[in-house]
Amino acid sequence: MPKNLSAWIDLTLHLFVMLLLIIVLWSYNPFLAATSFVLWLCLAGFARERCRDRSVRFERYCKGVIANVNELMNYAMDRLPQAVFVVDAEGRIQWASSQAEAFLGQMPDYETDIKDYWPNIILEPIWGTDGEYVFAHEDHYYQVKYRPVKFAVHQPEYMVLFVEDVSHVEELRSEYHASRTVLCYIQIDNYDEVMQGQTEAERAGLLLAVNQALGTWLKNLGGFLKRVNEDLYVAVLERKELDRAMAEKFDVLDKVRQIQSTNRLPVTLSMGVAVAEGQTMAELGRQAQAGLDLALGRGGDQVAVSIGGKTQFFGGRAKAVEKHTRVKARVVAHAIEEIMEASDAVYIMGHHNEDYDSFGAAVGVAEMAKALGKPVHIVLSDMNEGISKIEEYMRSKEEYDGLLVHAADVSTLDALSPVLFVVDTHIPHLVADPTLLERVNQVVVIDHHRRSEQFIQNPLLVYIEPASSSTSELVTELLMYFSDDMRVSRLAATALYSGIVVDTKNFAVQTGVRTFDAAAYLRRSGADPVVVRHLFRSDYDTTVALARAEAHAQFFAGGLIATAIPSNIPNIQVIAAQTADSLLRIEKARMSIVVFALKEGTVGISARSTGELNVQVIMEHFGGGGHQNVAGAQVKGRAVESVFNEAIEEAKAYIEEYDQDESDSAAGR
Repeated sequence: MPKNLSAWIDLTLHLFVMLLLIIVLWSYNPFLAATSFVLWLCLAGFARERCRDRSVRFERYCKGVIANVNELMNYAMDRLPQAVFVVDAEGRIQWASSQAEAFLGQMPDYETDIKDYWPNIILEPIWGTDGEYVFAHEDHYYQVKYRPVKFAVHQPEYMVLFVEDVSHVEELRSEYHASRTVLCYIQIDNYDEVMQGQTEAERAGLLLAVNQALGTWLKNLGGFLKRVNEDLYVAVLERKELDRAMAEKFDVLDKVRQIQSTNRLPVTLSMGVAVAEGQTMAELGRQAQAGLDLALGRGGDQVAVSIGGKTQFFGGRAKAVEKHTRVKARVVAHAIEEIMEASDAVYIMGHHNEDYDSFGAAVGVAEMAKALGKPVHIVLSDMNEGISKIEEYMRSKEEYDGLLVHAADVSTLDALSPVLFVVDTHIPHLVADPTLLERVNQVVVIDHHRRSEQFIQNPLLVYIEPASSSTSELVTELLMYFSDDMRVSRLAATALYSGIVVDTKNFAVQTGVRTFDAAAYLRRSGADPVVVRHLFRSDYDTTVALARAEAHAQFFAGGLIATAIPSNIPNIQVIAAQTADSLLRIEKARMSIVVFALKEGTVGISARSTGELNVQVIMEHFGGGGHQNVAGAQVKGRAVESVFNEAIEEAKAYIEEYDQDESDSAAGR
């Protein structure tokens, strides 16, 4: 009998009190007391039976309730809209609710692997944790909520999976995603060049051909196109059509490139594309404009697509077109003069581990500051073995005393209004001293590399010309227009000349009319080719290392030649660059790649091309960048062999795709 405090125990207390009263009554009237005692016994027996009967009824009631609750729970479990599975660590089904049949088409067998029914279901990464995820199977989407279950200490652990069909929700999500607005700015990036020397009829015919190509492309995508200027268009389309255009690699670029003016220059387009993802229309427009600026800064003939805060690039195969006039150089030179005049100190730095182009451009900017009588310093990185000869030579000259400093020497800035010139790079983390960017508000960027997604924030002035052979060439042109009485010293002219020689591979690559004009100006200013040749002489160990790297090179189909230098040797970056240049001189070679051990835990890549292929696209895959003909990257935390194999695969895929597209264009498709 259960212990029921409100029934039998309470009655026992009452019966005990009544018994005491009967005992007291015995002393006064024994007969009445005896009668009362008989009645008390009857009452006690009745109470005892009543309590026992109530206990039996209560127990029967509890058992009935428990049985009903279990039945209700089982009923509710079977009628849940979710299918419930209990699986072990190997994914074998230990139990499944009856709703599993509706999801699987049949009741699963005991000890059957759940992946036999749903191959895409995830178990191993989420084992022992709580959460949820969605997976797809045969045009259906399923949401899985998972919970770990452990019955006893020595028993194996199980997972309970609550699976629900959420195909309708995912379809709505996909439809919403596919219908997002896409804003596209389209510009004919070489408009002035292709229109030069054209008659009005020829101009109209050329623009008509471009309009028809763009109109047909947008019509097939279901988009809207509006021409807002002579060379600028605005297009609006949906995200699903953008995905189709991305899958086709924006083939409209190739179609428009086949349109040529009478001067035989192909028409090239640049696009900035932004996808609406919660931002305002004003912000969407700014993103599209920024994408167009980025595509133009990278040399044009490409598309910059901004999705989810990341930028993807398409195209970029055509060479950047050299401008025939120096109007922009003259305007920038006058702007730099005004900026220097308004500042009380000038600081200049290039990229980390400076080369001759970076150093020569810095020396050229320093000549401008000296002409204005401004205090000037060139900030060098802690790794600059490649320019050690010219650095030592310049430090020995009294007129350049205090010009060259290291990052530690400018830990504090005395100037109230300094200006910082960044040359031969525009990527913040690649500069000689990244902290200097944070301490100087006025920054001027001069570079010849194709613009990367990463860029120095809020520069005062940007002068980027990807068509230029080198930054030294750009700075030389600025010196021509900087001042009428500008006189460049012999050493500065030699430094600038060496920068042009390095980046053009002795005037063999990426050279134009303006390149030779700049070289002629420097020769008139006293640049000494003999000194330059002396600067480029290598020692015996470097020559041997270069020969070994070339001897282990591998030639692949499509004109790719590559080699690896697995051991870290002195002056390795210079050796890798020279090796890449040397390999490119081999017959039928179109692209060269050298992978080398830069330092502990870091692998470097140096890539070159003859100009037909764009090595910058490949190096951007590894987080690097550069120019169409010259590019590089640094990869941390990986082995040389692993990076080498991946670089080969990326380059082979790029060459195959490029050749395929060229074949299609030649066939008129």
